[in-house]
Amino acid sequence: MSTRIAFLKGHGTENDFVIVPDPENALDLTPAAVAALCDRRAGIGGDGVLHVVRSAAHPEARAMAAEAEWFMDYRNGDGSVAEMCGNGVRVFARYLQHAGHVTEGDLTIATRAGVKSVHLAKDGDVTVGMGSARLPEGDVTVSVGEHSWPARNVNMGNPHAVAFVTDLEEAGRLLDPPPVSPAGTYPHGVNVEFVVDRAPRHVAMRVHERGSGETRSCGTGACAVAVATARRDGADPAVTGTPATYTVDVPGGRLVITERPDGEIEMTGPAVIVAEGEIDAEWLEDAVR
Repeated sequence: MSTRIAFLKGHGTENDFVIVPDPENALDLTPAAVAALCDRRAGIGGDGVLHVVRSAAHPEARAMAAEAEWFMDYRNGDGSVAEMCGNGVRVFARYLQHAGHVTEGDLTIATRAGVKSVHLAKDGDVTVGMGSARLPEGDVTVSVGEHSWPARNVNMGNPHAVAFVTDLEEAGRLLDPPPVSPAGTYPHGVNVEFVVDRAPRHVAMRVHERGSGETRSCGTGACAVAVATARRDGADPAVTGTPATYTVDVPGGRLVITERPDGEIEMTGPAVIVAEGEIDAEWLEDAVR
């Protein structure tokens, strides 16, 4: 009888993930295997894989095991490794609750961008402490076809280029990475956000996520957008001494981002488990040959 591998499917504002529980880090999830799982026609389909591992069992997370029992070993849809995924953390936390590992309230999750604080609310929303943003110096330009825009370089544990446009359709199809200059600014690729204003402290965005193409939502991207918009609006909390809260609409829903005067950023939004089942290990082996 062939080996079966348990999986679940979940999403946060329609940024969707294949969830692979593997507490002891026993599975060899190669880039090809991840890409096969995320294939929307021949696999399960998802923007990425949430590999659920105990921190003590993963070499990249052992140093965080005393602070967080669980490590989110996140992979992009093309199989590449990513430092962080904001929507992924919310769905990861929802899975831990679904599996009975945690209950409503506060918990911590280890990621490649450090330990993240999470709150599972009774109303179903999940709030993630996203840490603080870094704003590397230097001008950045994003291009789509013959159009180009200045962009804000924001790092949320992963890199972002935030461009303000007059119409989200100007971003084009976003299947391929929009060119960013100067060359070499993002040696490992970048997530690119295109942003329009909806109302005071309310914006909408589209995003190209490196390794995944255009996605329905990006949590770290929404945080980067809120930070860039606050700086544009002269609402830097470190300067004003007042928290800045922005509503960020994404194609898959709505996120609320708050940046505090101490630089800490919180993201609140939904997270849903929609299915669970088993993968035939033989299928996975055949898919990566």
